[in-house]
Amino acid sequence: MIRRLIWTHKPTRSLGGNLLVLLFILAGACFSVLPLIYAVSNAFKPLDELFIWPPRFFVRNPTLDNFIDLLVLMAGSWIPFSRYVLNTVLISVLGTAGHVILASMAAYALSKHKFPGANLFFSMVILSLMFARQVTAIPNYLIMSRLGWVDTYLAIILPAWAMSLGLFLMKQFMDAMIHDSLLESARIEGASEWVLFWRVVMPNVRPGWLTLIILAFQSLWNETGGQFIYSEQLKTLPYALNQILAAGIARAGVGAAVGVVLMIVPITVFVVNQSRVIETMGAAGIK
Repeated sequence: MIRRLIWTHKPTRSLGGNLLVLLFILAGACFSVLPLIYAVSNAFKPLDELFIWPPRFFVRNPTLDNFIDLLVLMAGSWIPFSRYVLNTVLISVLGTAGHVILASMAAYALSKHKFPGANLFFSMVILSLMFARQVTAIPNYLIMSRLGWVDTYLAIILPAWAMSLGLFLMKQFMDAMIHDSLLESARIEGASEWVLFWRVVMPNVRPGWLTLIILAFQSLWNETGGQFIYSEQLKTLPYALNQILAAGIARAGVGAAVGVVLMIVPITVFVVNQSRVIETMGAAGIK
């Protein structure tokens, strides 16, 4: 099968060159997946294997005790475990959806409509990418406090809608993939700007907003919201699980299980959307 793949894709390299590239890619893939394998292996290790020296990469005596202990601890919380999950899902889904839509609309205006101050506005967006999250933490809190959104979902969801990375990413995709002649043809046919955006622009920049979904969802799924949300019934799953880890090394096994639980959903979203991004890019001829 490998020989068939090599011969069906034969650019300018020899057979030995193709084999070398294939081996290099396989080595890189194996190296990249090692941290994930190690995290899953640790989640099934008993405590004596977690603290053994020298450490073992693979578990010798797998057990489900870490996950059972995690369920027991969460069941003992006065806030149901399902409430933490619901809060995280609500924030992640609404924040991601709003960010993708607003970033795409703003990018369409900047990319395909020339108006005074457009270049200055986009320069400010690029400049904002240079600031770390910690730099804007205090101004963000002051704004949320003045608006009365502290201790609500809005304090996390609405700032996620305004992330500048999505606007920058979508504008770059629209500049590269949407030609003005395509839009002009649709306008001649009587298409409105709303129809142009939803039926012409968005389908053609599918790799862009799928990539944006991956980035935004992963960021929001790991959001603790500790600086904005104080009510226990509004707290997220990462916050609740991180509180379990505060007990120290006695819960090292539970901590390993927590890491796997937090990884499952983001990795699933990444794998599903990554295949579609690659498929769409291949169909569009983007290298």
